[in-house]
Amino acid sequence: MVNNGWCVTFAALRKMNKINKIVTAQWYLLYTKPRAEKKVAAELGLKGYELFLPLQRTLKQWSDRKKWVEEPLFKGYIFINMLLEKNFYDILNTNGVVKFVNFERQPAVVDLREMELVKRLLGEVDISFSTIELNSLQLGDEVEIIAGPLIGHRGRLSNIQGSNKVILTLSSIQQGLVVTLPAEFIRGG
Repeated sequence: MVNNGWCVTFAALRKMNKINKIVTAQWYLLYTKPRAEKKVAAELGLKGYELFLPLQRTLKQWSDRKKWVEEPLFKGYIFINMLLEKNFYDILNTNGVVKFVNFERQPAVVDLREMELVKRLLGEVDISFSTIELNSLQLGDEVEIIAGPLIGHRGRLSNIQGSNKVILTLSSIQQGLVVTLPAEFIRGG
């Protein structure tokens, strides 16, 4: 590309854009070996990285006992906040890390709104509410959440439990997360 006597190659333009770009840490998603999420999180935490490993308490039953354990909400995945260019190989060389989750052959940047959604879901507490009529809604209808920590998100009505609870499928984080909410938290979309 020639402009006003200056000869600039496209490679030089790309390099100039990288230099002028403000470098900030972003959230990425790591894929780990099976059942290695906590070990990988511990090792990356010791290296000083900011991580988010959403855990859920589940009741496990063995032949002789039952026990509450914390399991990853998304099996095989860990969120990490980092400068990609600076730390890419350090992360990949960590025991238990398989790869970065990619989109179009580039490590996919996680949308902050989706991170906040998962964090709000984990902080949700069960509160009693009055019931509403669900006659106007059908299974599969798209609905909007109008109250609670998930306000503003949309989902599909996948089940109605009794007269006061519904189950929604939220696909915004590409995991088909199923959420049980009081019926008055939703309205037809």
